[in-house]
Amino acid sequence: MIVADTNLIAYFFIKGEFTDQANAVFHKDPEWIAPLLWRSEFRNVLALYIRKGFLNLFEAVDLIQESELLMKGMEYLIPSLNILKLTEESQCSAYDCEFVALAKQFDLELVTSDTLILKKFPGIAVHMSEFIKTS
Repeated sequence: MIVADTNLIAYFFIKGEFTDQANAVFHKDPEWIAPLLWRSEFRNVLALYIRKGFLNLFEAVDLIQESELLMKGMEYLIPSLNILKLTEESQCSAYDCEFVALAKQFDLELVTSDTLILKKFPGIAVHMSEFIKTS
């Protein structure tokens, strides 16, 4: 089981440059958890893709429904204190710290491509490419 950040979820569902890596992560470990926040963040990604003309509304709705099915029962509320403590010790946003806090709570790796998270939480966060390489 891993904590999947919104970028990983987006890469998995929206075909693009990092889809192959996201698929490899999924094949290595298909049990993904995330804070409930991932839904809002993913909707925001989809809204951007709609505005730029990369997706239409119906395609975006299909993607959010597919992703919600994958993540059903794997979403968590994170205590605010845990998140704010992490923001105090890093330069990461509260949004990013929700994923870190969840990883810490369950003693899991956070698979991400976010360079600031990777830099500030090296014992918790692992890049997709590195996760794929580990046994």
